[in-house]
Amino acid sequence: METERRPRAAARTAPGWPPSTVLLTGGAGFLGSHTCVELLDHGYEVIAVDNYVNSSPQVFARVERIAGRFVGAVYELDIRDRHALSAVFDRHSVDAVVHFAAHKAAGTSARMPVELHDTNVGGTTTLLRTMGEHGVHRLVFPSSCSVYGDAGRGPLDEATPVRPATSYATSKWIGEQILRDVCRWEAEYTVVCLRYSSPAGAHPSGLLGEAPRSMSGNLMQRVAEVAAGRAERLGVFGDDYPTRDGTPVRDYLHVMDAVEAHRLALDHLADGPGMHVYNLGTGRGSSVLDVIAAFSSASGRPIPYDIEPRRPGDAAELVTDPSAMRRAWGWRPVRDLADMCADAWRFHRLNPDGYAHSARRPTAKD
Repeated sequence: METERRPRAAARTAPGWPPSTVLLTGGAGFLGSHTCVELLDHGYEVIAVDNYVNSSPQVFARVERIAGRFVGAVYELDIRDRHALSAVFDRHSVDAVVHFAAHKAAGTSARMPVELHDTNVGGTTTLLRTMGEHGVHRLVFPSSCSVYGDAGRGPLDEATPVRPATSYATSKWIGEQILRDVCRWEAEYTVVCLRYSSPAGAHPSGLLGEAPRSMSGNLMQRVAEVAAGRAERLGVFGDDYPTRDGTPVRDYLHVMDAVEAHRLALDHLADGPGMHVYNLGTGRGSSVLDVIAAFSSASGRPIPYDIEPRRPGDAAELVTDPSAMRRAWGWRPVRDLADMCADAWRFHRLNPDGYAHSARRPTAKD
């Protein structure tokens, strides 16, 4: 039996560019909420969707307080719910999408690979089908430099062979391949894929930061928990890697530098159709012990830690070469590890319970 098909909407064209209305999936998350502020600050209209599994709807009041503007609309939905997602596109004339919605925690990757792929891959295909039905063909896709796997000493450029070693990295690589296929066979699509390692820090106001509802696998978040006294000691996963101090090295990027790059990606979606892949990072690596020392300095508190067994799939070093983005867009990060630790610590001191209660107003000494 034939089923009724929605007529294909007309594609949005370049004369209306740059985009005015942007849909953020995972808009209440760490990167999503900071991107909301960045886009509102630059005149975009923002529509956000999130299922709040690992985030809080209270972030949007804070976003609006910082930006001095309201988010256009917020919807609670699962990215895999095609009917609910389609209703959002029916209500709003969306020009482009930034697709943050995904599982990312290392624990989820190891313990629940099926659930992770269902969300990260299945959610992406659901989004693409819904976009296509509504004539929306421009997307910014946050990927991960973890797709490179244990590729050796960096910085790694975009030509580095891809060897994902975790379920999360594999899900991001599958997402990239799906998007590449879409761009290959449907010429109206433009996708900018940003591969980055470890976003960290917080908004300098202290109103927005990383506050997951479940245990985070992110190092900066776990260090902050110890500094704040909510955890007794930090577990360091391995000290026998071939790095300068034996602990894994990552390219930490301040969240404010990261969201600026996402805004520039939106601005450049009109540069030409197809799939465009850029590394997003600083080109400088910091070890786990470097982060511990920097956060201890920022907080004025010791960070006791224990060496634990390595986690499966963890690479010794992941440091990206961001020079292609610098050449193409003139983007470069301006904040360092000390800034990330200072801003993250400010957020944790002002919000000891995350978003459960309103943050106290920062003072001059903060």
